[in-house]
Amino acid sequence: MKENNLVYISCQEDNNNPIWLEKVEPFVHQVLTKLEKKLWDLSIVFCQDPFIKDLNYQYRKIDAPTDVLSFEAGNTYTDEYGIERFLAGDIVISIDTLFRNADEFNVAVDEELKRLLIHGILHLSGMDHSDNSPEQEMLKLQESILTDLLKETDIIIKD
Repeated sequence: MKENNLVYISCQEDNNNPIWLEKVEPFVHQVLTKLEKKLWDLSIVFCQDPFIKDLNYQYRKIDAPTDVLSFEAGNTYTDEYGIERFLAGDIVISIDTLFRNADEFNVAVDEELKRLLIHGILHLSGMDHSDNSPEQEMLKLQESILTDLLKETDIIIKD
């Protein structure tokens, strides 16, 4: 439908598209609905640590892999139907770091993936945090959304 949010999902070349990939988009749509985002376009790329490490160094001057990076575009365009849409940007998630995070924080991989997706979307919404303490407003909202949506869509990544 021309008036919905558009979510583009891909895997870096090294990754064969995992079976759970098709369940990411419905979850992202639930998050966007919860945040009352309409006519958004965003992309999500799943990768391995070397790819995200290169991006992290190039854009943040941090020479280490990270779990999620968001690249906010933040501009509008008119689509072929004459509808003004918001080009939100791109989210990049390292599958390697996702699994390490889940193990370190003792949470299911599905839960951690949902957390990273929400985190990236909040950054594309213009939110930010100065550190990773749970008192940060963005992180409070992230956990609130995660709690509300945790059981609604199972992505099922095997631990």
